[in-house]
Formats: sequence, structure tokens, C-alpha cells
Amino acid sequence: MEAALALAREAGAAGEIPVGAVVVKDGEIIGSGRNRREAAHNALAHAEIEAIHRACERLGDWRLDGCDLYVTLEPCPMCAGAILNARLSTVIYGASDPKRGACDSVADLLRLPQYRRPTLYAGICEQESRALLTNFFADLRETEG
Repeated sequence: MEAALALAREAGAAGEIPVGAVVVKDGEIIGSGRNRREAAHNALAHAEIEAIHRACERLGDWRLDGCDLYVTLEPCPMCAGAILNARLSTVIYGASDPKRGACDSVADLLRLPQYRRPTLYAGICEQESRALLTNFFADLRETEG
């Protein structure tokens, strides 16, 4: 989760919502990503999507069985769908997202029938993850004045 938090800090410093994600297999990071929607002008440029994409490239397979995703914010519906389709084994996230969270908060898409259901751990490094988001949006409101 420390690597995901470092990526979230990078995203925030670049003016992106501070979310970072890593995919881990056998204790090794095989994919990483951070939010880049503003820089990429792309609605798909979420941290989880980047991390999953890079992990698939590294393994040469779209199936990420036996891999774990660490992400600083509860995944949105798009990212939850990518998690299910990539067959990730475990999802570990920091802060819940009461507006768009698709693993616990607003919906629980990881429990859809007919999909492999990843093990879910919520609230890991929650205070750090939440502080990054809270500070980012407070600074943004102050700047926009």
C-alpha cells in the first residue's frame, strides 16, 4: 500500500485526484498506475486501469489470477468491472468513496453473480489515503476561491 500511496502523492502533485494503485504477484509489483485523467484528457485514465493494463502487459495475459490490487480509494464502477474481468484475486483499498464507490459504499459490484469474487479488504491505510484526498480538494477549493 505504501507504493500506491506514493503514486497517489505523485498524482496530487501533478494536479490529478490523488489515487494510486499497484498490482502485486508473489510479493512483487507487476503493474502500477495513478490518476492521469486531466493530463491524458481521457476518462479511462484511472489508477486501477493503468495498473491492471501494465500487469497484463508484464504477464502477457489478461488473466490476473493470483494477483492482488492495492488502491488508495475504493474503486468506481468502471474499475470494479475491470477488476472482475481481469480476475484479480484480492482487492485492498484505503479510503471508501461514499459518492462513487462500487465495492462497499454505493454498490457492491465485486459480488455480482457469475464472476470470480475477489477477496476484499477495506480501510487499509485509510487515514493516509483520506488525508491525501481531503487536502487535495481543500487546496483546490482555496485556489478556485
